[in-house]
Amino acid sequence: MIGLAILFLIIAIVAAIFGFFGIVSALVGVAKVLFFVFLILFILSLIFGRRRSS
Repeated sequence: MIGLAILFLIIAIVAAIFGFFGIVSALVGVAKVLFFVFLILFILSLIFGRRRSS
């Protein structure tokens, strides 16, 4: 349980550093592109995974 607390603390510190120094604004475009790429890959894996099991 303490391990999860430490993990969330580290994630919060990294997010704060990104937020305070304005790095987030540069990464928003990258995050949007990655979101759509992984969404398409997820849909393709659902389609081809379902076809293979039939």
